[in-house]
Amino acid sequence: MPSRLIISESERSADMFYATRFRAPDPFVYLEHRGKKFLLLSDLEIDRGRREAKVDAVFSSSELQDQLKQRLKRTPNSEEVIAFFIKQQGVRSVLVPRDFPLGMAHDLKKADVIITPVKADFFAERAIKTAQEVAALRSALKITEIGLARAHEILKSSSIKKNRRLEWAHQPLTSELMRCEIESAILRAGGIPAGDSIISGGQQACDPHERGHGPLHANELIVIDLFPRDQKSGYYGDLTRTVVRGKASEGQRQLWETALQGQEQVLEKLKPGVSGKKIHTALENFFSEQGYPKEKKNGRWSGFFHGTGHSLGLEIHDGLRFGKTILKPGHVFTIEPGLYIPGLGGVRHEDVVVITEKGYRLLSSFPKTLEV
Repeated sequence: MPSRLIISESERSADMFYATRFRAPDPFVYLEHRGKKFLLLSDLEIDRGRREAKVDAVFSSSELQDQLKQRLKRTPNSEEVIAFFIKQQGVRSVLVPRDFPLGMAHDLKKADVIITPVKADFFAERAIKTAQEVAALRSALKITEIGLARAHEILKSSSIKKNRRLEWAHQPLTSELMRCEIESAILRAGGIPAGDSIISGGQQACDPHERGHGPLHANELIVIDLFPRDQKSGYYGDLTRTVVRGKASEGQRQLWETALQGQEQVLEKLKPGVSGKKIHTALENFFSEQGYPKEKKNGRWSGFFHGTGHSLGLEIHDGLRFGKTILKPGHVFTIEPGLYIPGLGGVRHEDVVVITEKGYRLLSSFPKTLEV
């Protein structure tokens, strides 16, 4: 089994957190060799690391620095200490993630440690979620649903003023205000808010990743896309609902219902062995047949022009791409068809599923309502 090396902070690197289950805001060293897991930590983290990290042994960087200092008759730098640590375990060649620091790779190479980047996912097993991971995802989704419930609560209690502007708590209801209220609810529920949650209304919602800004209006489609992280487990939730405060037009209703029908058709096809690409192509064809082809109009995309979904886990996009995957039990994906028509608005319905031996199981349960 090849040796593996990660040097990163686990708050940023999902691979590091997956391997160690240890959270730290500063970079540290993970080495895997012959089925054993080792950490090299600073004095700041070593006591906590020995208590919390799911590894076989934890080493002190300051102690190794002192040992190496005696050999070199000078104070070694951090790269030299890391190389010393690697060689102490009998390792001369390591696999590293694709985003491994270039400068560190150069220094380790000078110390005769062979560095080989992994072209594919560093831990391919992350794609198949265990029962414990699925439970963690469900908890993250419950937090996400609390955010959605807060969004619906605010919209329902808002009043419609002149020029269809919405007012809430005696002030204009803006995307920014909604985002603040939603993310406060997520924080209280034990989640880490995304900070760029999508609250996008009207023409802004025709851009799938537009965060939304400025006043929200009645009788327009509002896309609410929330993707917080559970503080306890580190796993993400990700759900989208599209609503209208007030009365939806016939065109808006048709767009909303067609996007929902598309999602339902995708769900019906989910089972092991099925090609995500075939499902995605069938969805594109369905939307085109319903009068919403993917096309450019006046320099803007119209119709359905993003993926059917993405894998979800310790990262919001957790490695697998739905359209390039043959489904297997344990895969977790968002299913999020969307339709975006400039002049009319945008709609997206997003839920999360786990693929089972015979089909799929829906992990999210928040209701879909067009008018609030």
